[in-house]
Amino acid sequence: MTYSLDFRQKVLSVRERDNLTFQQVADRFSVGIASVVRWSKNPAIKAYVRVKTRKIDLNLLALDVEIYPDAYQYERAERFGVCQKTIWQALKKLNVTYKKSPDASQSERRQTAVLSTTDCWAPWQTNH
Repeated sequence: MTYSLDFRQKVLSVRERDNLTFQQVADRFSVGIASVVRWSKNPAIKAYVRVKTRKIDLNLLALDVEIYPDAYQYERAERFGVCQKTIWQALKKLNVTYKKSPDASQSERRQTAVLSTTDCWAPWQTNH
């Protein structure tokens, strides 16, 4: 929760005027001690900008799925230089499912990746 600048300044002025400790002023205004300490150093409100960075280019991952449809996630992770969980999350974002090949016997079946074209996030496909 972000407190307004005038509230922060009021808390700090009451602290200085009444010569209170951080604990006393935090209890008085029902805020956290860490907040009061932080405000005493810099009362200005910092703008919060969330930048979501992706380690994997989803277009390259989709191309990798087409080239190597039966590759394991750890193999893809080695190619992209990321951990296996990152590959799993990106494949989930791409709606990639694994289908068993009906041609092989049950003991020899390998799972093959199938890139869903209807629900897939595919910026290279334009439907204008």
